[in-house]
Amino acid sequence: MSLDVSRDDRGALTLRLNRPDKRNAIDDETLFELIGAIDAAGTDDDVRVIVVEGAGEHFCSGADIVARNARSDRKPRAGSIQRRLPTQAHRLIPLLCTVQVPVVCKVRGWAAGIGFQIALAADLTIAADDARFWEPFGERGFTPDSGATWLLPRRVGEVRARELLLLGRALSGTEAAAWGAIHRAVAEPELDAAVDEIAGRLASGPTVALGLTKWLLAAGASADLHAQLANEAFALELSSRTDDFREGITAFREKRAPRFEGR
Repeated sequence: MSLDVSRDDRGALTLRLNRPDKRNAIDDETLFELIGAIDAAGTDDDVRVIVVEGAGEHFCSGADIVARNARSDRKPRAGSIQRRLPTQAHRLIPLLCTVQVPVVCKVRGWAAGIGFQIALAADLTIAADDARFWEPFGERGFTPDSGATWLLPRRVGEVRARELLLLGRALSGTEAAAWGAIHRAVAEPELDAAVDEIAGRLASGPTVALGLTKWLLAAGASADLHAQLANEAFALELSSRTDDFREGITAFREKRAPRFEGR
């Protein structure tokens, strides 16, 4: 299997890219496994946070173009990329952005191309300070995909997005955090503990409310004020009917920390 899937007793679902000999470059099999796992997590009441990481020294070096081109000696017919992308990379990124479970990304080593986009699409990305984030498209002679031209301007601004996409500048983990591309950079030996702490906090949170908050942030990117206020009223109506809402109010009244169950 090119993707290891495991879940702990906190409800933290870990998706580990498992092609370390290829720097976890994503082939078609891995893409479909990722899509399936995230899609299933969105309707699994026992999943309270998703952690995406890579096996070995690197997170993800991008799409495995060599593997795809080696599958056949026949040239694909015109339009194959346009037909394929909506079911693969262009399905994965919207899923990460919209699944109503928090997504945490752990990055060490290289995060290039779609690996960079996964980190951008996650709700919180923690990276080693010496990690490398890179958009290789210009150097490879083709245009960006997997949401790079949508995610980057929203995370780092248009001017910096142009520098990354047109000039191919690579960012260290420290620089990516300073630019606002990721949540935090830490020393590499501290990375596992930092991600585990964040995942634990999210896993013990009010899962329904957190998922709806994530939905509101995504919807707000294209909604006007009145539409977004209506979205907030809808989300508040739902979240206020949960067991976690009642627990939060009770804990406040009793002056103690809430014990959320994700329901």
